[in-house]
Amino acid sequence: MSRLRPSSRRLLWCGGAAAAAGIFPKCPHHHHVLGRRLLSSAAAAAAAARRLLDPAPLSPDPIRVPPPRPLGGALGTLRRLHTLPEQVSGAGLGGGDKTFETICIHGVGARPLVVENVAAASGALEDDEEEEARVRVRESEVGEEGAVTLTEEEAKVKEGSGRDAILDGSEVESEARREKEESATEKEAWWLLNRAVVSYCGSPIGTVAANDPGTVNQMLNYDQVFIRDFVPSAIAFLLKGEGEIVRNFLLHTLQLQSWEKTVDCYSPGQGLMPASFKVRTVPLDGSNEAFEEVLDPDFGESAIGRVAPVDSGLWWIILLRAYGRITGDYALQERVDVQTGIKLILNLCLSDGFDMFPSLLVTDGSCMIDRRMGIHGHPLEIQALYYSALRCSREMISINDGSKNLVRAINNRLSALSFHIREYYWVDMKKINEIYRYKTEEYSHDAINKFNIYPEQIPSWLVDWIPEKGGYLIGNLQPAHMDFRFFSLGNLWAIVSSLATERQAKGILNLIEAKWDDLVANMPLKICYPALEYEEWRIITGSDPKNTPWSYHNGGSWPTLLWQLTLACIKMGRHDLAERAVSLAEKRLSNDKWPEYYDTRSGRFIGKQSRLYQTWTIAGFLTSKMLLENPEMASILTCDEDLELLEGCACCLSKSARIKCSRLAARSQVLV
Repeated sequence: MSRLRPSSRRLLWCGGAAAAAGIFPKCPHHHHVLGRRLLSSAAAAAAAARRLLDPAPLSPDPIRVPPPRPLGGALGTLRRLHTLPEQVSGAGLGGGDKTFETICIHGVGARPLVVENVAAASGALEDDEEEEARVRVRESEVGEEGAVTLTEEEAKVKEGSGRDAILDGSEVESEARREKEESATEKEAWWLLNRAVVSYCGSPIGTVAANDPGTVNQMLNYDQVFIRDFVPSAIAFLLKGEGEIVRNFLLHTLQLQSWEKTVDCYSPGQGLMPASFKVRTVPLDGSNEAFEEVLDPDFGESAIGRVAPVDSGLWWIILLRAYGRITGDYALQERVDVQTGIKLILNLCLSDGFDMFPSLLVTDGSCMIDRRMGIHGHPLEIQALYYSALRCSREMISINDGSKNLVRAINNRLSALSFHIREYYWVDMKKINEIYRYKTEEYSHDAINKFNIYPEQIPSWLVDWIPEKGGYLIGNLQPAHMDFRFFSLGNLWAIVSSLATERQAKGILNLIEAKWDDLVANMPLKICYPALEYEEWRIITGSDPKNTPWSYHNGGSWPTLLWQLTLACIKMGRHDLAERAVSLAEKRLSNDKWPEYYDTRSGRFIGKQSRLYQTWTIAGFLTSKMLLENPEMASILTCDEDLELLEGCACCLSKSARIKCSRLAARSQVLV
């Protein structure tokens, strides 16, 4: 992978004459995939139009041709498609360019994977008459006997690829039903999401964090593209069939990974992903007449508290897997530069240190909760994303002599991490009673109270709050310290990634249902429960005026968590719970102008410093709606239980008599 090291500024540029010359050419090797998607989308639109306007039954469904995944031999071909900063010959690209000296990301300029968008980003929301007129236009494009009239460009793509795929009847019917039954709130949400799209060198690259017109002069970093914030937007676009923006995002953030990051003369690991980036327009070579677009990343050196974003790289890997599974473009995963990027992230996560636990040690503010909230150590949110990223990476890494050791390390860490979280983070009525009777100061290999937890740490609110049926994974675990707060993202993603057992996953959703008034109330979903108050708030947050009790990260309600709740519920067959939450949010979000978060114990008030038209609030709602309409699509993000991981243990590989596996002393049945 290329290492780009600008001398004075960490900016990725693509502007002026360079952009006009086609720095990011379309990749002819990608045309066969693009051709299949374009033709399938055109066929789907034509069939949808016939279903809407003609009640007569359609002809039998044609045979569906699934897109093939490239086999191992494809990697050699993909080495010609990697990202290089030096001169690259254009002879094999099928274009007129002979050479170009810049970052060549093949396929970035490709068209979206579907033909239509829901609404034009620049227009108002369509009414029923405009919708009917658009359907008639699509019908006019359908020739006799259902033949699709292709544009000149689509015809060329078909001729070059020689292959096409046709959506089956159920998918066409689902698409037609979605177009017909789309509510006014959904139409508004799609219009707002398209308005939030950021372009770079003429191509979509992400979405801004918020588009609040009332804070134009106080944007802070809300006008930037955040990796974690873009994930629900990316899933929404992918579910809609628009993969170009996601592909561009993955490739450009991959380039930013190689930048030098420095805070007070210290540089972190090379694999660190930025928290966010901004597209800036600057004068070209000091000229006031010519300008260029640049990408300006933030790795934490400009963030509040100067904390590196640990979760950015984990979300990037999760999104990369989702992109491949829903588009069929597995070639992107197998590119040399993408494989290198995955390995750099894993090298940071799997590096040896002083820690005795398989969980990832991080500082406060290194994830979605990016302010001081007492989550330093081994927070559940990071562990759940870490486990999910390891599972996703294991699927995507190309197996060869150079990656065997890495895959072995991934398997060992997955096995140890799953046991650690399931055994020591899980609490229910039975476990809390066990902790209540703990003996302390145990010194032995078979100690029960391994972390020397004092029973007095059990908070008074928990004794009456924990239901008889159900439980959850605690927020943090360190020597002599258990954080008993309920953190929504970590628990939900533990379900999604199968970090939690099936019994535990059901218990988490049972607890959410039983404690609905505390965790959901008027708006889903509490980021954590309960809030830090009084002296505890003053000591732990440092008297943070933004994280006051029941506000922002301190017990605030965040609508963006809705899509993760929906995903977890679908996986566990609890569609009713997800539908209840989505229905509740749909009643308020549009009227409240899509706020970032809500305040008060029951989530009744819009947050006192909440930005309006928050993009991941909008995208989280849309993603939830689409997942409920097509629950089978939830598999793009979920992972099933891997029974082989439960059987493996790195301790059995050692012949040393000093090695004693702590699993033998575990009392809970974590495999149930």
